[in-house]
Amino acid sequence: MEIESPPVDKSYEKPDGERRGLLLVNTGDGKGKSTAAFGLALRAHGRAKKVKIFQFMKVPTARFGEHRMFESLGIPIEGLGDGFSWKSRDLEHSAELAREGWQRARSTILAGEHFLVVLDEITYPLIYGWLPLEDVLSTLAERPRHVHVCMTGRRCPQEIIDVADTVTEMKLIKHAFKAGIPAQRGIED
Repeated sequence: MEIESPPVDKSYEKPDGERRGLLLVNTGDGKGKSTAAFGLALRAHGRAKKVKIFQFMKVPTARFGEHRMFESLGIPIEGLGDGFSWKSRDLEHSAELAREGWQRARSTILAGEHFLVVLDEITYPLIYGWLPLEDVLSTLAERPRHVHVCMTGRRCPQEIIDVADTVTEMKLIKHAFKAGIPAQRGIED
């Protein structure tokens, strides 16, 4: 490890642009895409901002750690799917759930009542062809100026990356699962 001197001067000037709703994307093959979005939701909630989370691959009855915590804080989190595709018994049904869920998420975004709308794992129904990319892009473009949207999932379509304000790619360097360690509640649930 190389030792560095801490910076003593601010390395940037404060931007003078207008504050507005941002489109943020967390993508890539590494862990942390949803976790980062949930941290953003907690940050907004901590500032008394209204937040709504939609999870496109989780079932409505999911009781993972984030569901328990968000419910205790009064942050609505809604599962829209029937689990990951390899667990689905009927992929057409999975696609229909994604389309119905998108209509709920779309209505929430366009209504403008929320400061932040999280679209967790939305890239999967997009890349599977279950959701029309053009509808998602037009909704993002038409949303009220104050509404922030955070999208997560692997292989985010380039068209979304192109219009996003901030894109973070999580890069897999090492993962315990590949070393034979199973997923653990409270860490990967």
